Amino acid sequence: MGTFNLTIQIGNLNGEHFEDVDVMVDTGAITTVVPRPVLEGLGIQPIKRETFEYAGGELVQLDMAEARARVEGRDTITWVIFGEAGASPLLGAYTLEGVFLGVDPYNQRLIPVTGALK
Repeated sequence: MGTFNLTIQIGNLNGEHFEDVDVMVDTGAITTVVPRPVLEGLGIQPIKRETFEYAGGELVQLDMAEARARVEGRDTITWVIFGEAGASPLLGAYTLEGVFLGVDPYNQRLIPVTGALK
């Protein structure tokens, strides 16, 4: 796995308002994590809770919602987790797949990928 940092934009579903979020790109992260105050400031409210497992094995229930993500100029609707106090913002694989970008950990950058139908 590799990690590096980058700034993305998170917005409400209609795309009227966006906020910059400095995230860690972690090839092991599935879902994007955004600080709760950022999401609430955009008018995004939780619509479900799901169970997640931390690296140490601890299970937690976390709020989730749909949001718009803009990554290197590419937009998608994605699921986001409402980050707990002190949680680091993460860019997850689900969001990256939505904008058709992959991770080049050696050069610490995102690269365009082709969708697979096989």
